[in-house]
Amino acid sequence: MQLDLNLLAALDALLEEGSVAGAAARLHVTAPAMSRSLGRIRRTTGDQILVRTGRTMTPTPYAIAVRQQVHELLHEVQGVLAPSRELDLATLERTFTLRWHDSLVALSGPALLAAVRGQAPGVRLRFVAESNVDTPDLRRGEVDLEANANRPGAPDIRTENVGETHVVVVVRQGHPLTRVRTVTAEQYAAAEHVTVSRRGNLSNALDDALAALGLTRRVVATAPTEAAALEFARGSDLLISVPEATTRSAAADLGLAVLPLPLELPSAPVYLSWHQRYDTDQAHAWLRGLARTALTVGGAS
Repeated sequence: MQLDLNLLAALDALLEEGSVAGAAARLHVTAPAMSRSLGRIRRTTGDQILVRTGRTMTPTPYAIAVRQQVHELLHEVQGVLAPSRELDLATLERTFTLRWHDSLVALSGPALLAAVRGQAPGVRLRFVAESNVDTPDLRRGEVDLEANANRPGAPDIRTENVGETHVVVVVRQGHPLTRVRTVTAEQYAAAEHVTVSRRGNLSNALDDALAALGLTRRVVATAPTEAAALEFARGSDLLISVPEATTRSAAADLGLAVLPLPLELPSAPVYLSWHQRYDTDQAHAWLRGLARTALTVGGAS
């Protein structure tokens, strides 16, 4: 059987974009040309690959099963055919997908985008929201870089600690706790709280620290992002406990007050993670360097 390696690139793009039009734009070909490639892939594999469901295209079970393998094969082929090609940032055209904690996107995303655009105007960044469940997107090649407080445990995921930050308490200006000299753990526990959790968790490490002191707090709500949680504090006496580095500027912009946390709590780390397949990818290494600088300079240190 004679196979056209161009079909591998087409299949990878189709599975990544989930549409003929998106795959065509990714590979800089016309939609009819990509449609013909999809037809050839279907005939070769005996599978539909993508099927229409309403206005969108859905990958078949076979397509989902081979997606990671296709991506890795394409990367290996590209490495074999162009093992020592020097990186030319001025002509580089590539789209990187970054799944960062929303506060890190707000804090360091603009600096990263400015640095990327200044050096490689053909590069695009796709910041995507964190999922409410753990997903193997790094391993599947659907995400290029993650940045959050989680340290992946998989052996094929590279992780680098790029900084850390301490938890602080955010309240409205004029809140009763802003008028005391030092907030005590008892005063903190007696207040009502809103927690930040993309999974909707009502408790976290703060509750464990309070329990060690024989204290409990009342959590009245959870918010999926820090930005949403801060809005709850603007017109109420609710307390929001969040990492200082990622919240400092947002709290100032909203006119909120930042108070020290009256608990002994370890600092929160900020990790940058990627799959080992990109260790020697020059463009990826370049982006990692810029991301590391943006996250560090942005305040997560």
